[in-house]
Amino acid sequence: MSTETPTATAEPTAPAPFTHRQILVTMSGLVIAMLLAMLDNMIVAPALPTIVGDLGGLSMLAWVTTGYILASTVSTPIWGKLGDLFGRRATFLSSVGVFLVGSVLAGLSQNMTELIAFRAVQGLGSGGLMVGVLAIIGEMIPPRERSRYMGLMMAVMPVAMIGGPLAGGFITDHLSWRWAFYVNLPLGVVTMVLCWFTLAALPRGTGKAKIDWSGAALLTVWITALVLITSWGGTKYAWASPQILGLAAVVVAGFIAFVAVQRRTAEPIMPLRVFGNLNFTLAGTLAFISGFALFGAVTFLPQYQQFVQGSSATNSGLLLMPMMIAAMVVSLASGTLISRTGNYKPFPIIGGTLMAAALALFATVDVDTSKTATALYMVLLGIGMGCLMQTSTLIAQNSLEPRDIGAGTGASMFLRNMGSSLGVSLLGAIYTNSLAGSLSGFGTGQGTQMTPAALKTLPETARQTFQHAVTDGVGTLFAVAAAVAAIGVVVAVFIKKVPLRGGPQATTATSNNTPQTQAAQAAQTH
Repeated sequence: MSTETPTATAEPTAPAPFTHRQILVTMSGLVIAMLLAMLDNMIVAPALPTIVGDLGGLSMLAWVTTGYILASTVSTPIWGKLGDLFGRRATFLSSVGVFLVGSVLAGLSQNMTELIAFRAVQGLGSGGLMVGVLAIIGEMIPPRERSRYMGLMMAVMPVAMIGGPLAGGFITDHLSWRWAFYVNLPLGVVTMVLCWFTLAALPRGTGKAKIDWSGAALLTVWITALVLITSWGGTKYAWASPQILGLAAVVVAGFIAFVAVQRRTAEPIMPLRVFGNLNFTLAGTLAFISGFALFGAVTFLPQYQQFVQGSSATNSGLLLMPMMIAAMVVSLASGTLISRTGNYKPFPIIGGTLMAAALALFATVDVDTSKTATALYMVLLGIGMGCLMQTSTLIAQNSLEPRDIGAGTGASMFLRNMGSSLGVSLLGAIYTNSLAGSLSGFGTGQGTQMTPAALKTLPETARQTFQHAVTDGVGTLFAVAAAVAAIGVVVAVFIKKVPLRGGPQATTATSNNTPQTQAAQAAQTH
């Protein structure tokens, strides 16, 4: 039973009546911030084979990405709640600053352990970037109109995902992988300057409520333990080993304690009341599944492109373009259609189906699969992304009260990031375990610290052995990702069609609190 007590917080308000011009001016800063958040992982991905060859530690490869996503996952609901309490601008700019500090330190790393630690610092800042952008949009724009602007924002993501691998590949081939981190600095400075001015009109918050630090600490404990289980289980330790069983106990105890704290604290970082809304819970589940399947699988695609298809780091970025262009076009088109019709129901079903089909096709690749074939698979995957990514966020936000926009958006992003973190960790463990097993007689250190350049110097037989091992590993992880994505289709079917607030009819109904509005809210909750 909840024992929440009142605190001195700002009264919940509907989104401020910003004009179209004001929204566009504000969006200029948010677009760059979204680019900053999305570019980082995409720039680093093509550099991973070279980083591992330089610093060593193939067994820690997945943690370069997992450490970043894990820190981002844990910090996302915290940043969202801080934005509710202290205002979006100050919180958002603080997250940009943390991200830039982590970028500098990651570029200075001298070993894999340092790189993973500093990537975690980056992740702490990144958690505030994504939730900050989406919460600011949620505070400014009603849901019916929001899909149009969110479609534009989500279209930025494919642009970043195209430009990121291209920039990362070029930097790796012609400069140093360290510049994949330093390149964040100029973009980050521009972001801070623009957002300082463009976000000034947003409410500042009261800052009088207590921060749920105990909830944040418990969240960090059980999520970290869960990721360690997926990373170490069956690879570093047996599933029935004391280490894995001990971590499982930490997950269960930490989760129960976290829920208990969230139920009784006055200002929880993840208000459990938002999960009483069926559509919010389903949208969050869909975000988790799509994060697991999509980011967990695509993170390791450059391994196949560079080691098996013989692409350079730059070209492996170019080869992602069909997926990103398709995602960008479909995201814009779906956002416009949802804004005009108010009907979002078909998009997560279509998107989830196409994503599962594309991942299943990737599971069939072998050493002879052509780049044309994989490009077609990427187009299919991109269409699925465009239908799915922004729609799940829109459904979640449409299910929230104005007072919960920050914390609720943070909870939704938390679920997506947790899916991504577990996906990268678990699928990464599958890949590295498969690769290490296939290369057990390849020579000490030769297989585990292979770079694309070094592979070309090997004898034909050895090169083919390594390429088959890579193909087996990525094929297995894509098969697992496809199965998880198929579960998402089932979840999408149960999402209910609820009118988007802020449309021509919904605006009047909301302002007058009519029975129609109450009925729509009841439909969402039940």
